[in-house]
Amino acid sequence: MFRRLIVGVAVCLSGVAMAKPPSGTAFCSTYPSAPVCTGQQPACTYCHVAPPQRNAFGASLEPHLAPGASRPLSDSDFAAALPWALKAVEAEDADGDGVSNLVEIQRGTLPADPTSVPVDTGRCQAGENPQYDVCRYDARFAYKRLLLDFCGVPPTYAQLKEFSALSADDQRARMDAELDRCTTSEFWRGKNGQLWKLAHPKIRPVGSLKAGEDAGTIPLADYYDDYALYAYAQLDDHDAREVMTAKYFVSRETNPTRYSVVPTRPTQSVDELHRAGNITSRWSLIYFVMFTALPRNAASQAYRAYLGLDIAKQEGLFSVPGEPRDYDAKGVDAPACAACHATLDPLSYPFRNYEGLSFPRNPEVPWASYVPGRIEKRFGNASPIITQMPESGYLFGQPVDNLVEWAEVGANSDAFAIAAVTDYWKLLVGHPPTAEEHAEFVTTWKRFKGTHQYRVQRMLHDLIRTEAYGAP
Repeated sequence: MFRRLIVGVAVCLSGVAMAKPPSGTAFCSTYPSAPVCTGQQPACTYCHVAPPQRNAFGASLEPHLAPGASRPLSDSDFAAALPWALKAVEAEDADGDGVSNLVEIQRGTLPADPTSVPVDTGRCQAGENPQYDVCRYDARFAYKRLLLDFCGVPPTYAQLKEFSALSADDQRARMDAELDRCTTSEFWRGKNGQLWKLAHPKIRPVGSLKAGEDAGTIPLADYYDDYALYAYAQLDDHDAREVMTAKYFVSRETNPTRYSVVPTRPTQSVDELHRAGNITSRWSLIYFVMFTALPRNAASQAYRAYLGLDIAKQEGLFSVPGEPRDYDAKGVDAPACAACHATLDPLSYPFRNYEGLSFPRNPEVPWASYVPGRIEKRFGNASPIITQMPESGYLFGQPVDNLVEWAEVGANSDAFAIAAVTDYWKLLVGHPPTAEEHAEFVTTWKRFKGTHQYRVQRMLHDLIRTEAYGAP
């Protein structure tokens, strides 16, 4: 919900594909202050079960969308009709939960989900919990939670007693100091620590294919390099964007764990000019590119892992006119698939010259490296037009010349900041941001991107002061 998404029926499913890219823009121009329009647009599931099947809210809109006009509506006609249809159903209660569609839109809950309803605050009564103030932010509760989350140990009775005796300002100072201390701990930064847990879905380790330390049976690449770069970018006063843009590598020392920048590593192959952080690591190229000419899987994984957008869930769809061209003759220009691939294929073109695996091995096309003319050398006969595939592409509908530029545009986007803060929100608060937490969440990711210049350590000091974190 808290991602930059495009509403619309843009799908790669059997049946008729109906793409309405203007939907998100039209919705957010109608309700610019709606929580789902702050730094993102609502997902397809706002109006659909699985496009083109409408949910209860989408079904309520349908009769009001240019009634009498011939179908299918053009994008321009749809965009013009949607605001009127939205206004027409504001007073209705599509999901029957007792809350009108308009109130749900304004409060950030889902008008098609009866389990998603606004929660009124202020119901607490004094004395309900003698240990904590369950109505508001409680510094003692936040302090105890902080030590568990960042150090992995609860405070002792003596620590809690000492903390309780401090003034409010001194309590805040103590919590800041403890956060900084705990983020140097093995629990936070060590192998399989908290930061490594955050990295798991981005790296997607497979033990049987691991090289180096803890090697598997088919040692193809050492993904501990990827964990090291991810952790380094999250720590101290480092720039979190460099997980996508770094030209360097990171080595890891143990006992205690330390991460340090190195210009080269024997386990990595991409030359400095073409590096884009973990997107171009040996593991990423071997595992996500593998044997493919057009590395759609590598592009969609980077989009999902670092920008929080999952094309398989119809998220982050920015259709490019004239796409997909279907350079590799996979049938992606068929009506049932074109809407997804109008975003995915231009997203993937910048990966064209990055090799994954090849058998038999060709010394002219080394594994996990940047190979000019890779398509021509390896896949020239795969389809009649495959050599016409460009290296330039699109990200968020914006032209990019190559993968390095792709990574820079992505790392500087709202999507990156939202995805990064969402990771920590889920780790520390325990769930994705809820509608009630929306305002605090937006403030946190905007300060992470602006005031804190993508420094995670600084952002965490903000996060531990939110009510979402510190209210029992």
